[in-house]
Amino acid sequence: MLSARETIERLGGMARGSRLRALGFTRQHLADKVKRGEIERVRNGVFASRSLDPGVRAATAHGGALTCASVLRMLRVWVLPPEDGPHVWLGPKQHALLHPHCTCVSHYYAGRPPLGSASLEVALRHLRACAGDEAFFAAYESAWRLGKLSAAARARIRAMLPNTVRWLVDLARPDADSGLESLLRLRLHLLGLRLDCQIDIVGVGRVDFVIAGRIILEADGEGNHGADTLRHRDRVRDAAASRLGYETLRFDYAQIIHDWPSVQTAVLGALRRMPTAR
Repeated sequence: MLSARETIERLGGMARGSRLRALGFTRQHLADKVKRGEIERVRNGVFASRSLDPGVRAATAHGGALTCASVLRMLRVWVLPPEDGPHVWLGPKQHALLHPHCTCVSHYYAGRPPLGSASLEVALRHLRACAGDEAFFAAYESAWRLGKLSAAARARIRAMLPNTVRWLVDLARPDADSGLESLLRLRLHLLGLRLDCQIDIVGVGRVDFVIAGRIILEADGEGNHGADTLRHRDRVRDAAASRLGYETLRFDYAQIIHDWPSVQTAVLGALRRMPTAR
């Protein structure tokens, strides 16, 4: 027979006491294993192995399930909001439980939180309610690019959204190279600008976006272009583009996230300089 610890690990790292008792472990046996440090009691009636993810542990101790940005980060999906503690799904009538070192962000959403963490689809829906349309759109495209959203999953997510924002799912693409690209494309779409995405230019290579056939937009991710060799490569590419008649606008993480007005002004200014821009 498997030990209590092994059984809990087979069940995903956490289990309700009722499930463990149904498998033959008595209350006294579980209490003894907790006392010996072999397993831990996360909250009343819920036990975990020591390998349980810290965010899931905190959410469970809080009385709910991990969700929103916390689940997406755990799945390596690009998320816009800064990391600010475990986001926890609680039912509408639930109360958060007191637990040591709590930094949890409580979300009171409809439905019954599962034991552990919300699904990716539910986490995306909760992210939109928590952080807005832009954060949802960037995370949705990131999850799609990572191969985590099937056609059926995308259809279910679209159906979860209000009619007024389903166009976000319709606009999304599976080839966005980064969350910054997603934000840039969404914001320029709202300005009525059409972007050609992930374009290969002979003599230059693949660029993030081209506007009006002659303006190249590049979104440089946080920390991705700090090395001298990468900066040199970018300058070589920009010079090659200029020889072909392109103007390159290159924006970094801080500009897109924290100084969008300057990005928008630069793009619109470049369009005005083009004799054929409309």
